[in-house]
Amino acid sequence: MSQPTDRQRYTRRAVIGTLAAATVGAPVLLGEMASAAPRTAPAAEPIAPGLLAGPAATTTPLWHPVPSKDGLNAFEGLEFDRVNKFPSRHSDYIIVEGGDHYRFNIWKNDRDSTGGGDRQRTEAKGMVQNGTALKMLNGQTWNLSYQMYIPATLHGTSRFTHIFQTKNPSSEDAGPFVTLDLTRESSTSETLRARAYANSGSPTIASTPLGPLRDSWITVQWTLTIGQSGSARFVCINSAGKTVADGTKTGVVLPDHGSYIRPKWGIYRSIKSASSDILDTYLLFRNYQASRA
Repeated sequence: MSQPTDRQRYTRRAVIGTLAAATVGAPVLLGEMASAAPRTAPAAEPIAPGLLAGPAATTTPLWHPVPSKDGLNAFEGLEFDRVNKFPSRHSDYIIVEGGDHYRFNIWKNDRDSTGGGDRQRTEAKGMVQNGTALKMLNGQTWNLSYQMYIPATLHGTSRFTHIFQTKNPSSEDAGPFVTLDLTRESSTSETLRARAYANSGSPTIASTPLGPLRDSWITVQWTLTIGQSGSARFVCINSAGKTVADGTKTGVVLPDHGSYIRPKWGIYRSIKSASSDILDTYLLFRNYQASRA
């Protein structure tokens, strides 16, 4: 299949290390990249380590990758085009853009190897600092924080669209456990929703309307206690610095199963939603930080 005709070409300004994930058929390459959407997000003031507000506040972050320096080596692995359907896109799916943020691109005709071809994903998993993977274990409480830019082309859907997941490498039950979802309740109502996804009924931890958050940098903060009966707090702060969602849930199923929990970022969505909601799009992340409470 051909690439989208409306894509804008741009030159990558940050040189990043290549990272070949076990689930990806080819390494991420350097060079001129093609965008899955023509918009470029405006710059945002970075959050300096130790200056976070709310539940993710910390003075000693264990994970604080610098995109221009760490590149994709900040993650344990990448997951995209696992059926190797579009090898020419492999250098475009997850990139460093502008030297200060990560860009996750996805196309309407992408397909993942799971689900019988009914879903697609562009995700990065795990946290690596100075070559060492950080592992979230039972009984531990972790604070995660990052900034995120959701464009108008990334829609809430009637089926699942996860833009954050917590999973583990265990074959017993890999999850997802806690997720951040983009949901659609009606033709005019979309929601950013943090969920205890592995609990019965996948209850909401906290939520806020999606529309006002689009096309601006927002801050997301998680406080996660790992365990079969753990807990999760989710906070979302808009570009004006106002807290628009803040909720906590206990009894959250978030076990390490003798392995460890690791976060995943990106776009993982079902294509069984309305075709009008499955567009060529992207998602941006910057200022990642993680610490033990």
